[in-house]
Amino acid sequence: MPLLDVEFVIRSGKSLSSQLATELANRAGEIFGSSPGTTWVKVRAIAQENYAENEGGPPEGVYPVFVSVLKAKLPSPDAMHTEVAKLTEVIAQVCGRPEESVHIIYLPEGAGRVAFGGQIVLA
Repeated sequence: MPLLDVEFVIRSGKSLSSQLATELANRAGEIFGSSPGTTWVKVRAIAQENYAENEGGPPEGVYPVFVSVLKAKLPSPDAMHTEVAKLTEVIAQVCGRPEESVHIIYLPEGAGRVAFGGQIVLA
């Protein structure tokens, strides 16, 4: 663990880079201090016609990125603040999006409720 699920709103007819997941996994692993093979990243594209905001948004040219983060244990509030700042910066850089378009959601702790390869994550 950790596991990042990254969803990109993209323009019609565009696609995601084939190296995007690898680059995000490597950079996120650095932020988390993960050993090799322990930070997992899944990426998905959301066509702009499949995304909306109430009252007519988003503004033209705005393509949000939504990131769900699952970790065995959540960091302290101060550590989470630092982690969010670093993740936002890295994701924006790798994706070529402004930081204002990167939205991060921390999921509840995975320890005791998530299993990888049939093994419950305990810590």
